[in-house]
Amino acid sequence: MNVFQDKVLLITGGTGSFGNAVLRRFLNSDLREIRILSRDEKKQDDMRKKYNSPKLKFYIGDVRDPQSVMNAVRGVDYIYHAAALKQVPSCEFHPLEAVKTNVMGTENVLEAAIQCGVKRVVCLSTDKAVYPINAMGISKAMMEKVAVAKSRSSSSTVINVTRYGNVMASRGSVIPLFVDQIRSGQPITITDPSMTRFMMTLDDAVDLVLYAFEHGQPGEIFVQKAPAATIEVLTQALTDLLGQPEHTVRVIGTRHGEKLYEALLSREEMAAAEDLGGYYRVPPDLRDLNYGKFVEQGEVRISEATDYNSHNTTRLDVAGMQALLLKLRFMQAIVRGEHVELEE
Repeated sequence: MNVFQDKVLLITGGTGSFGNAVLRRFLNSDLREIRILSRDEKKQDDMRKKYNSPKLKFYIGDVRDPQSVMNAVRGVDYIYHAAALKQVPSCEFHPLEAVKTNVMGTENVLEAAIQCGVKRVVCLSTDKAVYPINAMGISKAMMEKVAVAKSRSSSSTVINVTRYGNVMASRGSVIPLFVDQIRSGQPITITDPSMTRFMMTLDDAVDLVLYAFEHGQPGEIFVQKAPAATIEVLTQALTDLLGQPEHTVRVIGTRHGEKLYEALLSREEMAAAEDLGGYYRVPPDLRDLNYGKFVEQGEVRISEATDYNSHNTTRLDVAGMQALLLKLRFMQAIVRGEHVELEE
């Protein structure tokens, strides 16, 4: 992408799975510098040794701290904002911590971006922000609202949001847990066999961010269409791939804040969304609070729309789930019988 030539990219929360996926894609690109902002000095040191690139610069800091954010943002052209608290159960027990990172941290990043003249920011969100019932989803929904609101007041920094479902084999996800349980001979612990989740690879997540980066106008939300599978299909696909089709499965019930299915677009958003083929684009509501002057302008018929969720999207069967799993480097190595760590 010529737009990256001699530019500086900052990835907040860049020591996580998404940051590593971006580095695999763009470390050898025309970017002049890639900055990683995170709290974890151990992961930063691991990345420094792993990639061994002078193009990579590390900043110890926390998005909760405006000054550490400002230190990392000065001189940056583009930002991928991935820093977040993502675990649903832990956010249920510590909801204010989710607010501090996911909501206030986003405000800090966007305000620094605007003050420093950053050209584009893409904020990473989640399907749990749609019809949220848990603290993590609520905080991410507020993060999106902060991003759209900041986009209204910024004339030079383009701010977009991307929203995606489960990223397979990322840190903290269920697939590596199931694999460990199968290989160690422990029962697979599932919450609800009929629970459905969108399935995306890390490469899909990076593609979505790049699509928003290339095509986004201020305040727009982008969603990549994705297939879904039940937890039952996922477990069967994994046990079959690992040669343990009769492996014991134990149902433990839903955890704190979990839903039977997730939605990537609400009914209200679908009524206004533009179908771009592989993606949906949700435009921001650009009206101000003087509603009277907008009468009969751009009427949207919400009653005729339906949401886009993991129950009504394309449903994977066992064979389809296995094909998707085998796109993962993590699973390819597992099937070959190699000992591997989580996909970075």
